[in-house]
Amino acid sequence: MSGLKTTFLSLLALAAFAFAEPGDSTAVSENVTAPSGCPEGTVISAIQFEGLEHTNPRVVQRELLNKAGEPFSTEKFEAEKLRLQDLDLFTDIEVRCSSSELTYRFKEIFRWIPAPAGKKTDRDGLMIGLALANLNVLGEDIRAEVQYRTSTDPFLDNNEYAFYASSPYLFGLPLGWNLEFLRTDSYDEIRGFQDDSWLLDLDLDYGISSRMSLLATVAGRELKDAAFLPEVGFGFAFDFRDSKLDSREGVYFEYMLTHVGEGDDRDFDCNVIDDGATCDGGMGGENYREFLTDARAYYTVWRFVTGATALVRYRMGDVERYDYYYHGGANTFRGHEADSNYLGIHEALLTLEERFVLMERHAASLWGINFFYGVQLVAGLDGSLLWDKGRPGWEDYEGAVYGGIHLVIPALDRVRLEVGYSPDKGEPVFYFGLFDKVTSSRWRSR
Repeated sequence: MSGLKTTFLSLLALAAFAFAEPGDSTAVSENVTAPSGCPEGTVISAIQFEGLEHTNPRVVQRELLNKAGEPFSTEKFEAEKLRLQDLDLFTDIEVRCSSSELTYRFKEIFRWIPAPAGKKTDRDGLMIGLALANLNVLGEDIRAEVQYRTSTDPFLDNNEYAFYASSPYLFGLPLGWNLEFLRTDSYDEIRGFQDDSWLLDLDLDYGISSRMSLLATVAGRELKDAAFLPEVGFGFAFDFRDSKLDSREGVYFEYMLTHVGEGDDRDFDCNVIDDGATCDGGMGGENYREFLTDARAYYTVWRFVTGATALVRYRMGDVERYDYYYHGGANTFRGHEADSNYLGIHEALLTLEERFVLMERHAASLWGINFFYGVQLVAGLDGSLLWDKGRPGWEDYEGAVYGGIHLVIPALDRVRLEVGYSPDKGEPVFYFGLFDKVTSSRWRSR
């Protein structure tokens, strides 16, 4: 997953939003300024960078579309602005052209930060703790972070230790990677088991063209009272969005096939009794294949951004209850909270959302720390399908409406404050979430 699973920036950005107004000294210009003094078609004689104190120039250079010796193109410039924003390394980018020489000026986001940390899941609720993060290791756009998190309700009962590292490149190759190491000791009240586990996961994304990527995942999970659970998967993605973060135009399609587990229940500590088998003291192993489809589409008219997303996961084989999907909460279905009544082997999550850009991204500085923020009003429809066998029916479907406000910030993409309402429940529910909902749906806690 691109971005770090933390809330250290949410606290910072919320404080900044309260104290840093556009007219104050803490809030500066829009995050990107159009080039001046460079007419269309001007042959660029040279390109220079200013303000790269912690970032290697090649990190920026590989995102540029305008090249020295070629005619300047406004269309290319608009595209490279979004590519530079996607790096999530800069709060402010200015471009100036003088005598055909193009100069990019950057203001970098903070790099090292010890801070509060946490995440919000539908299973454990809000978890808080401490983190030490480096958002730009060695200036190579590598993000690394160590964390400790514990539940707030019940306090200190559920604990999690984590290490994350990710980058869109590996040794100069367009091979994005995301490494996650997670130690969890948490009681899962939704599915009724103690999640005493270790997880090591590596996800790879190789760009074979500007719009197509090959995907791979390798993971191993050691879950107490269950068999060792290896995972391996392959897939591909087509990405025609204008930007990976805060997308405004374009579509994204991803298809992934993953194999989870090995053997079956009888391979885990089972004793044959007569013609049957018992697995006392264990939850059993798994052996299934999962097919995933992730589709997203965006279209913008003025300040109104319309988005439609669909996440479908279908499993074939032996799936144990501890890995059943659940729906309910900010990361899945904003109509009710998650509980044991909403479980299934297969899932489909559908969302139609309208966003109104109340405030575009603004660069800001608070206590010497550079960051950016933006504000969006949202309203939409959530659809949920959970089922166990065959095809889903209307009895497996739920619908809800929701609305709220999103704060766009670095690393987390956005902080979501929303209220959802399902006619089946008849009462509104408040939700607090991190990242875009379609992202948190993919990577929510098992």
